[in-house]
Amino acid sequence: MSEDPAYDVDFRERPEEYEIGRGERGVFKVQPYKNELLPLWGIKSLSEAEEAAEAIFERYREYRADGDFVGMDMARKYLQMGWTRSLRYAKYPGGRKRSDDGEEREPQRWYDEEKREASLVYKEYLDRVREDDEYQRRKAEHRERAAAGGDADGRDGVDGA
Repeated sequence: MSEDPAYDVDFRERPEEYEIGRGERGVFKVQPYKNELLPLWGIKSLSEAEEAAEAIFERYREYRADGDFVGMDMARKYLQMGWTRSLRYAKYPGGRKRSDDGEEREPQRWYDEEKREASLVYKEYLDRVREDDEYQRRKAEHRERAAAGGDADGRDGVDGA
């Protein structure tokens, strides 16, 4: 996403406006996906992470069936966020990389074993998305359309699909 993206866009209606970006960028802004995925996400406990990762992956499968690449990529981002955030809590007390005085803390291996297990759950689902041939194909198509300045909806030109 560009420096000043117009996040008031409904990216389901205007997928050509969506830029894949790096990492988890846009997870709290890209609508309507934020409203659909954020309520599913959680890392407080291993059981919550298991339920959340499964629910997000199921939503990924729905977006995939609908030909909705933006939804697929946003689900990937929420799985990635589950992995990285829980891993940070696994390594750092309170999930904070810096101490109160601003000094960077040394990661502890493993400060919180349950969060480490939660990170592994999210990573398993994240890897399934990343390795999905359909995801890779649609990602390449989306990037090609964006580079060409064309329609990047990832819906194979079907109106209203």
